[in-house]
Amino acid sequence: MPAYFICTMTVHDPETYRKYTALTPATLARYGGQFLTRGDEVLTVEGGPDFTERMVILEFPDKAAALAWHADADYQSASAFRRAASKGRMILQEGRANTADPDPKV
Repeated sequence: MPAYFICTMTVHDPETYRKYTALTPATLARYGGQFLTRGDEVLTVEGGPDFTERMVILEFPDKAAALAWHADADYQSASAFRRAASKGRMILQEGRANTADPDPKV
């Protein structure tokens, strides 16, 4: 089942951050990953405060591929630019085959 990285960050050094974004696509391709969104506008529709960070959503064939990509030496080398240029987080969630009757775990 697919797995998704949801990444949010505040970029304080765009020039250095661009070094990261230039290197990332090649590393994604090796693990079957793709961008679903890459820094597009985000609209806060409900709740608050307004979302002002950069958001990137990545899709992988499965959790193992997503984690292998994140651990890849070339990606880790590229991510040094991201860490130097921004502050944020990356969260990973697997998709499920049964979304018609999800367990809300509340």
